[in-house]
Amino acid sequence: MPEAENEVGSIAKTGGLEAKKVFVGRDASEKTFKTLAPGFSVIHLATHGVLDNRNPLYSLLLLTRTEGDAENDGLLEAHEIMDMRLDADLAVLSACDTAIGESAPIRAVIQFIGKVAPTDSTVLIRGESGTGKELAAHAIHRNSARAAKPFIAINGATLSETLLESELFGHEKGAFTGAIAQKRGKLEIADGGTLFLDEVGELAPLIQAKLLRVLQEHEFDRVGGMRPVKVDVRIVAATNKNLEEAVRKGTFREDLYYRLNVLSVTMPPLRERREDIQLLASYFSSAYSKKCKRRINGISPEARALLRSYDWPGNVRELQNAIERAVVLGSAEMLAPEDLPEALFETGDVMTPPVTGYHDQLKKAKSSIVIKAIQEAQGNYTEAAKRLGLHPTNLHRLIRMRISVIVGSDSGTIVGRHSG
Repeated sequence: MPEAENEVGSIAKTGGLEAKKVFVGRDASEKTFKTLAPGFSVIHLATHGVLDNRNPLYSLLLLTRTEGDAENDGLLEAHEIMDMRLDADLAVLSACDTAIGESAPIRAVIQFIGKVAPTDSTVLIRGESGTGKELAAHAIHRNSARAAKPFIAINGATLSETLLESELFGHEKGAFTGAIAQKRGKLEIADGGTLFLDEVGELAPLIQAKLLRVLQEHEFDRVGGMRPVKVDVRIVAATNKNLEEAVRKGTFREDLYYRLNVLSVTMPPLRERREDIQLLASYFSSAYSKKCKRRINGISPEARALLRSYDWPGNVRELQNAIERAVVLGSAEMLAPEDLPEALFETGDVMTPPVTGYHDQLKKAKSSIVIKAIQEAQGNYTEAAKRLGLHPTNLHRLIRMRISVIVGSDSGTIVGRHSG
């Protein structure tokens, strides 16, 4: 995958149109496009996303008339020419770097961000853990009029009620034991910018009441304070809880719910956007290949099948961690199934039986090869690994990853020893 640098890609022609694929970074302007491809117009763009708020990468399609053929005005077959999906709109260019993917659910999120970012409305981001809620909040802030002001994040589930109150609203000197000086809270620090309040469904009743006042009156009192503090801050909240159910149970204020739920978007879980898994995995492998300074030429078809069949309860974050692990622990230039976490082997057969049948046969074949190599090496793992062209660590991992189960049913237990 191309690096996040301004770079003109492949060029193709059809009829009276010429198409170029251009890769640009987030800060690229229209002047950048014209410099890279003079005479071309931006027609569509797709995104290859961003990793950890860094290295944003856009893939843009630029078209120009090469022969002035009016009959070709509607001929936008460049989708096929460039072999890419181009469904995002130019208006959401700077919002695209929150997600990697071209599936309908993630495109809907990108378009939502592009529409709400320029406003000052409160936004509620829903979704499971690991789906990218904070990335979406960052994108909303970066593409708003508040982008030059602070973006402050705080998690409502990680602190006790008293500590969260002090962190969020600040405190006056002497407000409690240990308050030796006045302290500004996150709301004051975020003045003029955006406050991202994660796990808003976990807030205690007192914090909920004070937050409601901020949303209604744009003011609050510091802990131990007597004078209200005025703030101009946009609230973007996130939760993985069912707030409607919490309201019914009385654990979440109904008036606060309606104040927060002005604009709402749900980040899709990875299992509902499986078509993006291959692109995500490729992007992460490329990123960690550079980070770890290890050459990776791709992901094997067998490994890709496992990635697609797994349910990913930890969503994109879990996939990212799995690819990082594979890059760090693998020894070959192609990421293989044995480089992936064992959890992928435990549940893959439940998800897609046809793929599992293939992998069962693959594992049996591998175990037979491994058994034979160990037998020929007279139980010496190091020698067996050398015969197989594997690093000894990879051989151990192959044996641990359920090959031993198959071996136990066919040929007894594998017993090995190291040389030296």
